[in-house]
Amino acid sequence: MLMSTQANRYAHQLLEARATSQQIPCISSENGLSVADAYDIAKSILDIRTAQGEVMVGRKIGFTNRRIWPLYGEREPINAPMWAPMFDQTVRFAEDNHGVQSLTGAMQPRIEPEIVFKLGSTPSPDATVEEIAECLEWMAHGFELVACPFADWKFEAADAIAAFGLHGTLIVGEPHMLSSATRRHLADILTAASVSLSYSEGAEFTLHSAGFGSNVLDSPVHAVWQLHQTLKAQPQFAPLQAGELIATGTLTDAHPIKPGQTWSTAFSGVTLPGLTLSLV
Repeated sequence: MLMSTQANRYAHQLLEARATSQQIPCISSENGLSVADAYDIAKSILDIRTAQGEVMVGRKIGFTNRRIWPLYGEREPINAPMWAPMFDQTVRFAEDNHGVQSLTGAMQPRIEPEIVFKLGSTPSPDATVEEIAECLEWMAHGFELVACPFADWKFEAADAIAAFGLHGTLIVGEPHMLSSATRRHLADILTAASVSLSYSEGAEFTLHSAGFGSNVLDSPVHAVWQLHQTLKAQPQFAPLQAGELIATGTLTDAHPIKPGQTWSTAFSGVTLPGLTLSLV
């Protein structure tokens, strides 16, 4: 278990690395950092950023896509989801589902197509998956640009949690308001939904990959419920609250990106527009 002074030291180290775009060694290599330790560092970061005037607007859930768990983790494969706070400084909405994003300062950036929700009401402590769905006000498609301060994207789960959950920026597309009828079936709808991810470095787009809602803990709605359950065992953090945005994790693998590319998505099986993002 980390002392609070240690958690603060690591928090400042990670914030400095982010501010200066500098890679650092994995924290876990120093003292066998545990997942619980990593969340203590995340809480220190949350407190520091809040004190500096940033506003927490929601949470990103990471490693919800079981298909890519074997690709991450040095000593042990990633085998569970994690979460991290998102702030007003790192979340923005795309106009007409088109956006432009600078990669200046982003460390080893990658792109992830995700489903994003807004909570319209606060879930009860013992909410079921169905009751979680009833709390959702809208859903949208989003691109999360993730970033990693550890060389070659090599880290343990605890390192990823401490390092902002690898969250860089979330670009959110047009929100789609959810009717009561849709909410009742939303988990199943999103399980069967699919997304295609294409990119261009010129005039024509090339299909890069595809993913399914079932990749995200069987459904993005299930991912929110899992986060709700996790928070019950983390009293240092506030539970989910009405008004929060929740990014539920990538439908595909996270793909390296660079300036000059444009990435675009299209959905099947769910009423969501695609999103186009140009990188500069």
